[in-house]
Amino acid sequence: MLISRIISAALLIALIATVIFFDWLCGLVVTVFIVIGLYEYFTMLEKKGIGIYKYFGIGLGAVIPLSIMFRFEPTKSWELSFIVIALLCIILMQFKRQNSSGVIVDISTTLFGVLYVSWFFSFLIKIRYMPEGLGLLAALLLITKLGDIGAYLVGTAFGKHLLLPKISPKKTIEGSLGGLLFSLLGALISKQFLSFSYGHLCVIALALGVLGQLGDLSDSLLKRDCQMKDSGNIIPGMGGVLDEIDSLLFTAPVFYFYLSLITK
Repeated sequence: MLISRIISAALLIALIATVIFFDWLCGLVVTVFIVIGLYEYFTMLEKKGIGIYKYFGIGLGAVIPLSIMFRFEPTKSWELSFIVIALLCIILMQFKRQNSSGVIVDISTTLFGVLYVSWFFSFLIKIRYMPEGLGLLAALLLITKLGDIGAYLVGTAFGKHLLLPKISPKKTIEGSLGGLLFSLLGALISKQFLSFSYGHLCVIALALGVLGQLGDLSDSLLKRDCQMKDSGNIIPGMGGVLDEIDSLLFTAPVFYFYLSLITK
């Protein structure tokens, strides 16, 4: 398991280190990750017995990153319009049901998946397309994913006090603190291609470190509800795609909106 995890991690790092240099390739890979992540999410719901339109939801989710890639933004609030249209379509599709029991749950979980996986993860593309986007995206990935690595390593080696056992029985307070330290390390490494001061980077690192761990816990919460250990098994030793991108689902949009605010 450990060897498989190391090999998978090395291949993912090599993939990311290659694709982020090309904005179109980065967008394409993000889109692929979104499609697979949505497939895993909807599969978990199916196993729980929730009725959803899996492939319709995946199609909706793919539209968001592709529209960003091709700069399809007819209005500033087009994303809100898209969400309204998507909700309307999902509601209309419920009219074909023979049994109306569970309609609210089915609609809510389907739309939640599109927003949670697709919209949130699509902010990686938005960051990459910003001025100096390559450095900004690299910083986000370093801070967030080093936090994941630190939490795993420190938690495995020194973890004794459970963090939230009802949600994730293996995560520890020691691992959480280790994750924050590694996020700070990622911020310091990022200084070479960012113009932020060290103090500014440390504040960003702590904020993103906390958000990354919340993203990880949110995925654990979903899997706990569906009684699943991993969202999938596509990545040997590491689980599913959703398991690997969960920490970025919260850090990416927050980092993007923060950058948009300070660059106005």
